[in-house]
Amino acid sequence: MTRILLVDDHPLFLDGVRAALMGDPDLDVVGTAEDLVTALERAAVLRPDVVLMDLNLPDGSGIDATRELLALHPSIRVLVMTMSADDDAVVAAMRAGARGYVVKGVGRLDLLHAVRTVAAGGAVFSPTVADRLGGFFSGMSAQSGREAFPQLTEREREVLELLAQGYDNRGIARELFLSDKTVRNHVSNVLARLEAPDRAAAILRARRAGMGQA
Repeated sequence: MTRILLVDDHPLFLDGVRAALMGDPDLDVVGTAEDLVTALERAAVLRPDVVLMDLNLPDGSGIDATRELLALHPSIRVLVMTMSADDDAVVAAMRAGARGYVVKGVGRLDLLHAVRTVAAGGAVFSPTVADRLGGFFSGMSAQSGREAFPQLTEREREVLELLAQGYDNRGIARELFLSDKTVRNHVSNVLARLEAPDRAAAILRARRAGMGQA
């Protein structure tokens, strides 16, 4: 059963989405929130698998909410749902760590597909924004990984950069003047925050984001 938290400041919209999702026996809407603060509070208590996030909240941006949410709970998957489909919103949602981006008004079957895909660890975007992501991904090769992995601390990004360059733990320890034990802890944290099953998977993601090219 996939646990879902809905975040939107329009009660009628929340009711409609809840009804659409609750019609699926594998999905459970465990709660709703109408602002950023409440979303963070309820996510901590309800531990949803997926958060369906509006971009425009009364006390802040859904982008900020996504970033804060994933910093606190990196295992949660965020699916952004908004009226806006402009380039800046797409890029900001990706940089914040969103796994999917669909436009409000999407059909029920498409919404269910998006939620299931994101819950399973995939990524999904509505047809109106999918073609806009090419520029973002091609631009990632010139980034340091800061935008690509906002859930990582600065030190963890340094460790991931060295992993992507082919360093082992001892080499990372020498480069960063850290103990072997500290490096092992950082590597474990990186794998957990990226939800990577092993070092190879983390290195692959880092290299796809343009890291390890120094």
